[in-house]
This record gives sequence, structure tokens and C-alpha cells, in this order.
Amino acid sequence: MTGRVFRGIRAVLFDLDGTLIDSAPDLGAAADAMRTQRGLAPLPLERYRPLAGAGARGMLRVAFDIDPDHAGYEPLKQEFFAHYEACLTQRTQPFMEVDRLLAALVQGGLLWGVVTNKSQRFTTPLTQAMRLFDTASTIVSGDTTPHAKPHPEPLREAARRLGVLPAQCLYVGDDQRDIQAGQAAGMPTVAAHYGYLGLDADASAWGADAEVFSPLQVLQLLELP
Repeated sequence: MTGRVFRGIRAVLFDLDGTLIDSAPDLGAAADAMRTQRGLAPLPLERYRPLAGAGARGMLRVAFDIDPDHAGYEPLKQEFFAHYEACLTQRTQPFMEVDRLLAALVQGGLLWGVVTNKSQRFTTPLTQAMRLFDTASTIVSGDTTPHAKPHPEPLREAARRLGVLPAQCLYVGDDQRDIQAGQAAGMPTVAAHYGYLGLDADASAWGADAEVFSPLQVLQLLELP
């Protein structure tokens, strides 16, 4: 862990995929089903995992080497969404220590919530299916506001819903967009090195205020009773 103790924090906000939950197995399975339906060989999860934080864009890049600017991308994206919607809770689990981290935050009197770029179509059924989120005070999806991260508005919306100032929130994420959004919103930021990060990413170069290598290390950044 690197970083200082942040004082005056009243709420901790988290990215979802790659920070609180390991959804790569379901995301990868949805993309791989599209490959096998086309007679292509399946790919190992290790190929999908680093780009799981990029959602459809990342999964389709791995499965078909296709990017959003390709003419055939949009139909594949919609097909991927249908596959993922059918399996989004089958293999997804919280990262180790996350349940203990969230319980400690609640016991310490802090609010916690989620700010994700995942659309509400997937965020709502996923979080409703996992008891982990029973104590969350707010969940802001990628389409809750007109903007998604790295724009700061989703984080500002979460702070408004919690009734706290952005500077009173700590934001934890495993993608550079998380750190950029937190900085733009005026929140101290934490880079989660245990997450997906992306291919060849150097999370230490993102400029986060702190870095953690396991979920429970977040507690060492906070003043808790």
C-alpha cells in the first residue's frame, strides 16, 4: 500500500467491475459463447481478464479483434449484451476481502456506494442478486447521468445522493478513467492494483493519491473508530 491517511472522509465510493466484484468470468463467457457459435476455438479466461473493465469493448476486442470504429461492431455489441444479460450472475463473485472491507466501513459509521460505467440494464439485476450490496447507500450506473467516467458528473451525483461534499468522498477504482473522474470531481483517489487495470497498464503512473494491492488495505487510508 502507498498513500496517506485521509481525514474528514464520510463516504467511500467504489468502481464495480475489477474493484468490488470479479465479473471477468461471466463477461468472458459471454464473448466466448459468441466465438464458439461461429465455430471458433474458445479462449482462456486469462485472455479476457485484463480487459474486463472495458466491458463489451474489451471483450469483443479479445474475442474478435474488433474495435468500436469497425462497421460490424454495433451488431456484435448488441449480441454480446444479450449473452451477458443471460449469464451475468452465474460466475461473478466479490473479490476476496471485499465483504470484510464493506462491513468495516459500515461498522465505522461511513457510507459507501458504487459508481460504475456499467449500464443500469446490468448493474441493477447484478447488485440486487448479490447480498454484498445490501448496505450500499447509492449505486450510480454509467447511464444514470448524461455522462460516464472519466467525466466527473457520476461521482458528483453519488456525492449529492449521499449528502456529502465530493472532498469528503474517497474513490477507489482499477482503471485510469476512475482516477481521472475522481480528480475532476475533487475527490481523493485510490488505484486498486488487484483489479483488471488493462493491458500493459502502469497504475502507479495514473496519479492517484494512494494505491492498494488488496481491498482491506483501503481501511489503512481511513480514520476509523
